[in-house]
Amino acid sequence: MLHTSYIELSKSALNNNLRFMQNKIKANTRYSMVIKANAYGHGIEDILPMIEEYGVDHFSVFSAVEAMRANKVKQDKCDIMIMGWISDESMEWAIEQDISFYVFTIDRLNAACEASKKVKKPAKIHIEVETGMHRTGFCKDELTTVVEIIKKNGKYLEVEGICTHYAGAESINNYKRIQNQIKTFNELSTWINDQGIHPKYRHTACSAALLAYPETAMDLVRIGISSYGFWPSNEIRMNKIIKEYDNQDPLLRVLTWKSEVMSVKIVDEGEYVSYGTSFLTNRKTKIATIPVGYGYGFSRNLSNMGHVLIRGKRIPVIGSVNMNIMVVDVTDVADVKEGDEVVLIGTQGKNTITVSSFSDMNNSLNYELLTRLPNHIPRYIVD
Repeated sequence: MLHTSYIELSKSALNNNLRFMQNKIKANTRYSMVIKANAYGHGIEDILPMIEEYGVDHFSVFSAVEAMRANKVKQDKCDIMIMGWISDESMEWAIEQDISFYVFTIDRLNAACEASKKVKKPAKIHIEVETGMHRTGFCKDELTTVVEIIKKNGKYLEVEGICTHYAGAESINNYKRIQNQIKTFNELSTWINDQGIHPKYRHTACSAALLAYPETAMDLVRIGISSYGFWPSNEIRMNKIIKEYDNQDPLLRVLTWKSEVMSVKIVDEGEYVSYGTSFLTNRKTKIATIPVGYGYGFSRNLSNMGHVLIRGKRIPVIGSVNMNIMVVDVTDVADVKEGDEVVLIGTQGKNTITVSSFSDMNNSLNYELLTRLPNHIPRYIVD
């Protein structure tokens, strides 16, 4: 093994998840796969062709840089939408490449007009409206100006969409807030339509919204975390599985993260393991070192808390997770030796280490842990 760890991406799991989520929408609703943050740690260049193979032909990214990466590997028939950062300089490139992007400030809308004039090609824009998230989006009192600019620059602006984002659709605590956002969006999009501007797509639904508020699936949905086999929250997972799927999880994890045992040794009772004094052996202990640490995406917060799988057994991490190495206690596992497979995320035998288990232990989110997986870890496609 050249690298200290590697990631496997399951084609069958991805297809299962895409099929499950697409069954939640109407036939004429377009499915946009969100591949921001390096495709949630799965690798844009690695997973995008797998998604295309299934038939998905629309991708959502956060930034122009992500769009550039996706554009290099996507098929010509596929579309890219930038939901966040794009500089004025990058707009010209995006317009030339037929890549659409959100506009949520007057300055950005004007910049899109200017870039279009230079390129001599209409900018494909999505009008993001403020409905209660209070992050980005045009407020109601700005929309009159937005309409005036669009009408004045009709040949430079193609309004491809009108959109918003929900402020926590994954939690019932936000129910009232989400309902208000849905109502506000419908009112604002109707008003835009009444002004003679007719976007091709009305889109608001992410994974959580589609699963918890099916009415939010309009002309296009932006599905991220669930496509990769993870639930937006345990709350949605439990509600859906208990009510609809007879306790069987319909989502399958696409990603498995593996390494191997680097060394095995015996430590006497009463000795500290790794840096500092956070772990003291209470018996003669057999330890194994694994060449993965916080510099490779395995959080230091999992010191003395995390687990890995070796020979099908759950093995505790002991001592501090180092930058490049962690130590695990293999005293109770027979015949562990150098080169043995180590599963950091995934299944080995009858046991599984989930991203959720990491989250529960260090108060993080699935999203955070996945997106911390370094890009230099090699990804391999498996069936």
